Amino acid sequence: MKKILFFFIALSLLTVSYAQNREGKKKEKKYNEKGEIIKTGWVFGPLPVVGFDSDLGFQYGVTTDIFNYGNGKNYPKYDFKMNFEASTYTKGSSILRFYGDFGNVIPKSKLFLDVAYLTDKKYEFYGFNGYAAPFIDNAYLSYVNPLDQDSPVQIVDDPSVSSFLYNFYRRQIRVVTGFRYPIGFVDNLYYAAGIAFYNIKIDTVRLNGIENQISLYELYCKTGLIKDNEKDGGSVTQLRLGLIYDTRDNESDPAKGLYVEGTLTAAPDIIDKENYSYLTLTMILQHYIPVYNDHLTFAYRLGVQSVLAGNIPFYAVSNLNTMFYKKMITEVLGGITSIRGINRNSVIGAGVGWLNTELRYRALRFKFINQNWIIGCNLLFDAGMVIKDYRLHEQENAFVGLDENSSEIVENLLYTRERESLHTSMGAGLKVIMNRSFVVSAECAHALNEHDGNGLKFYIGFNYIF
Repeated sequence: MKKILFFFIALSLLTVSYAQNREGKKKEKKYNEKGEIIKTGWVFGPLPVVGFDSDLGFQYGVTTDIFNYGNGKNYPKYDFKMNFEASTYTKGSSILRFYGDFGNVIPKSKLFLDVAYLTDKKYEFYGFNGYAAPFIDNAYLSYVNPLDQDSPVQIVDDPSVSSFLYNFYRRQIRVVTGFRYPIGFVDNLYYAAGIAFYNIKIDTVRLNGIENQISLYELYCKTGLIKDNEKDGGSVTQLRLGLIYDTRDNESDPAKGLYVEGTLTAAPDIIDKENYSYLTLTMILQHYIPVYNDHLTFAYRLGVQSVLAGNIPFYAVSNLNTMFYKKMITEVLGGITSIRGINRNSVIGAGVGWLNTELRYRALRFKFINQNWIIGCNLLFDAGMVIKDYRLHEQENAFVGLDENSSEIVENLLYTRERESLHTSMGAGLKVIMNRSFVVSAECAHALNEHDGNGLKFYIGFNYIF
């Protein structure tokens, strides 16, 4: 893993060396009080995508970051940023995405646009309500007689066979746009509005050699925990209104400041007409506390999201409904978006809360290929839990009409009778930061409860988690 990490960082540095800065070589360089080169105009950063995620596998593809710093007056803040990415993971996920973060389209505003096509051949699904859903590692479920689906169900513990118990196929089309604008009478206070559209297609995993396996998703469908009118996915249209308070000194690599967001999301069922309309509230607090100048920062994020009213389908319940986001994946809880080291999407509820804490140290600063660089590291502790259950009564009473042995096995896969509590993890990371706006990230984390996943999980990609 160390070789992979060093290769990824070296390759990133090598390719960024071809970034073209339209300031021109003849222009005199200007420096700020920290001795950093003040960037102006356009900066292009074409890169190969070489990443790793323990949940998704190795990632490869291409990406391009395009920054515009204007006249440099606000450096290290940029006027706008665009990103294109086309990549795939070895475990079957793929990404085709464009996003733009524009700060000058509307004066004093921020405009965000995200358009993505995402496929997951093995999308994770561990059940509802956290510890209420059992976790069986390295085992799969099958019929005793594969040709007779009325035959008893058995759990097979065979490490030589890949288990797809906790997977289904998902394809998602995502279009999200939003903006914020200053209220005026209070500094750093903004109102925000946006609209989002998701089209989601769900199916069982379709891979050779697993025809005899039964997934947890299929069990949920058979027991009615997942309804017939939602099991294949659907379309979601969201209208978002928010209030934001933002005093961060930098968005990509903040050393101090506060970010608070409250977002109300309404999702009327205007397309599918399946009676899935709902209202959610998302609250985010991010605080960056300088411990030693801008060399050492203690950062934490508190997040809460809950369904306030209505009927939300299972394929939308874990989506994070914030105005703006840094990571490609927008589902919580579990994984690189929320609780690192925890199985991805393993903590699902109608309401969830989470905490991320990091001690960030910017250890080394230098100039290379006409860019400002920082080498940093971070220690992390994450936690989260379900604070409002989702279909828990149905989960407690779910039953499949098979024989007694099968029924007992299925019951043990659906409900543990355990009370929900905190899911926790801890770990560390390494960061390579260019111009305080482009961040190459490598992190590892370990769940503190084996129910949440075994072993150390690694994540190599871009950007801080918050």
